[in-house]
Amino acid sequence: MKIVTVVGARPQFIKAAAVSRVIRNHYASAIEEVLVHTGQHFDHNMSRVFFDELDIPPPAYNLGIAGGSHGLMTGRMLEAIEQVLEREKPDWLLVYGDTNSTLAGALAAAKMHIPVAHVEAGLRSFNMRMPEEVNRILTDRVSALLFCPTRAAVHNLVAEGITYGIHKVGDVMYDVALHFADRAKRQGTMLESLGLTPGAYALATCHRAENTDDPACLSEILSALSEIAADLPVVLPLHPRTRRLIADHGLSRHLEALIVTEPLAFLDMVVLEKDARLILTDSGGVQKEAFFYGVPCLTMRNETEWVETVDSGWNTLVGADQARIVAAYRAPVTAKVRSAPYGDGRASEAIISVMLEHPVV
Repeated sequence: MKIVTVVGARPQFIKAAAVSRVIRNHYASAIEEVLVHTGQHFDHNMSRVFFDELDIPPPAYNLGIAGGSHGLMTGRMLEAIEQVLEREKPDWLLVYGDTNSTLAGALAAAKMHIPVAHVEAGLRSFNMRMPEEVNRILTDRVSALLFCPTRAAVHNLVAEGITYGIHKVGDVMYDVALHFADRAKRQGTMLESLGLTPGAYALATCHRAENTDDPACLSEILSALSEIAADLPVVLPLHPRTRRLIADHGLSRHLEALIVTEPLAFLDMVVLEKDARLILTDSGGVQKEAFFYGVPCLTMRNETEWVETVDSGWNTLVGADQARIVAAYRAPVTAKVRSAPYGDGRASEAIISVMLEHPVV
């Protein structure tokens, strides 16, 4: 069996690492994986270093497509991926998550009658203004295998009339968290280099267009982080696009109170997440990583596709509102005992097992 895997962004590198490791370690004689990197994340600390740290083989194709509008980027990727698929003639196209790379890969394969397998199928924020929501819905519609991380994801697909090809396998991000946690602790030196004490700082990330493209939302978030920083050091690894927009919106003054870093390598980020007192983010992946490591999280959005983290009390939705963010920071943590909604840490094995057993159509 030949699988072409399309990735392009940090969360996808992490997820692909888990599945690719299973292929290499257990199915090397049965599966050939061809990795395609669209180039959507081109910064070294958001791309190349992840392949190094996560032991992902170098991509067979690096399309070098980054920047531009959603339509321009997706269209260029669609054209380039189609050429790869014509050359490789795979049995399956494997995609992860909800980025433009995900949608471009799925569309290219579907139009060429190559079956699509979608990891993280069925997730819904129910906010159609999010580009990610559009991407994940369209990808699910053209997928032959839909690998759902949670029971809620399965229910979402069924409610939309999709009943064939659904498999609840658990979350590959949980596989990664279990595999790399000890390694990050042994190798990570971020706390020392930033002069931080475990449990005595907050970690923040901000990159979603709904927050960064709106000067009012971005100002509210940065003002809240600055206010919290007067009481607790706040570390902010800054996405290149967010850094540019902060400058464009005239909000750079808010960074003075924060510990601002470049985008972090994967293991460094894990260390900061595990030892933080609090995480503030608009990232879906970071929300879950906070849950995995038992760190309270404030999500700077009004909805989340990872509803289990909210239901458990470990995650609070605070929007892009300074007053709500600061109030939630000051409120006592009421998190319940963590359940296990994301599986047993063997989602990657389940995905490959299903793909091997499922007839190619």
